[in-house]
Amino acid sequence: MKPFLGEDFLLESDVASDLYRRFAAGMPIIDYHCHLSPALMAADHRFATITELWLDGDHYKWRAMRSNGVPERFCTGDAGPWEKFEAWARTVPDTLRNPLYHWTHMELRRPFGVTDLLSPATARRVFDRCNERLQEDGFTALGLLRQFRVAAVCTTDDPVDSLEHHRTLQARPDPDTRVYPTWRPDQLLAVEDPQAFNAYVGRLEQASGLPVGGRLRSLLDALEARHDVFHEMGCRASDHGLETMYAERWTDGEADEALGRLRGGRALEPGPALKLKSALLHALAVLDHARGWVQQYHLGALRNNNTRLRRALGPDTGFDSIGDFEIARPLSRFLDRLDEADRLARTILYNLNPRDNALMATMIGNFQDGTVPGKLQYGSGWWFLDQLDGMTAQMDALSNMGLLSRFVGMVTDSRSFLSYSRHDYFRRLLCNLLGEDVRRGRLPDDRDLLGRLVSNVCFFNARDYFGFALGRAAEGAS
Repeated sequence: MKPFLGEDFLLESDVASDLYRRFAAGMPIIDYHCHLSPALMAADHRFATITELWLDGDHYKWRAMRSNGVPERFCTGDAGPWEKFEAWARTVPDTLRNPLYHWTHMELRRPFGVTDLLSPATARRVFDRCNERLQEDGFTALGLLRQFRVAAVCTTDDPVDSLEHHRTLQARPDPDTRVYPTWRPDQLLAVEDPQAFNAYVGRLEQASGLPVGGRLRSLLDALEARHDVFHEMGCRASDHGLETMYAERWTDGEADEALGRLRGGRALEPGPALKLKSALLHALAVLDHARGWVQQYHLGALRNNNTRLRRALGPDTGFDSIGDFEIARPLSRFLDRLDEADRLARTILYNLNPRDNALMATMIGNFQDGTVPGKLQYGSGWWFLDQLDGMTAQMDALSNMGLLSRFVGMVTDSRSFLSYSRHDYFRRLLCNLLGEDVRRGRLPDDRDLLGRLVSNVCFFNARDYFGFALGRAAEGAS
């Protein structure tokens, strides 16, 4: 019987263990999509308690606590740091077989060095020990990134963001971790609410210094001005969170008419709204291509299902789930229109519904053109799929229908500075997948060949694909 979270955790063969130790464990991390706070990094924030670092903002844990009968006061409410931590400690023993059980104890071990299994009996000891360690130099926001050897982080930023915190971060001399903004224009596509849309356009006008009237061109000029600012700040990637791709056919006249109606405060019918969103999404993709950026599309989340609690708590508080939207046809139309005009940027596609794994793995093959290795990427298991079964299934689909060797690997997609344990989780699963194939005679036991694939997927593919300047954490990787 193997010990829980032993050295060979998730590694089920000698080959897997060897690949992990020699080619994966020590690799730097490029986290090219996350939701970490630039403000906390710019201030090199010191967390007051493990509760602030670990539980505040973590809707994965809140969902588990609610499922376990924990009142909302201990999730998002006014309970104190110890009360919230103790409520989570009471929940952890009931998360067996949920990935939270693995992540919780991996995050306690690294970086805190705590090996206790979290429970009501150990809660006070774990709470006090973690809080003690948070006073050490290596446990600030940037200190934690150093500990995990993160060479680059890409945050998630709205086009109207001032990027002031990124300016502070970029002014650091020779940093261990470089921090870059990522262009996330989701609010621009929320055209169903004229009042909210016009309020957002007002912020865009202020940020860009350009007026936006009722014609699409004026809106795109303001967006391009902000796109230029993001590029100057080192941004090399966009990201979009969509139910499905918007890819209806439109004319400029139809887009202008819809935008003019919105700017006049009038609601759009579903058809014109979809055409306007399609025109905007296409134009944003053209901007990305012109700048040489990577574009990312996260597809398939059904958001804000619980109206009562969304009103009370706001979005991103744990009431989203997997959707069953049509993906293939609109995605194909969107990519094909860009490709036909030679304006298709490097693209990463993520699905939230596991039924779409093979769909995504085959879709990227339609638009590989030989100009860039892995130009179209099938992104790592995301959100509800960034766990053992989900990540393994994603790699299996990509292996069967594409090239695993060109995969740009894992992202945290997280608001937590402790989520880099998920990179270790992913790396162990990757090595185990290859090790099992060797054990069964499906792959040759060529450690150099296999090791090259592992190190490329863990680090080098993302380094070459994005072309970021990296921090000192990348030193020694070769």
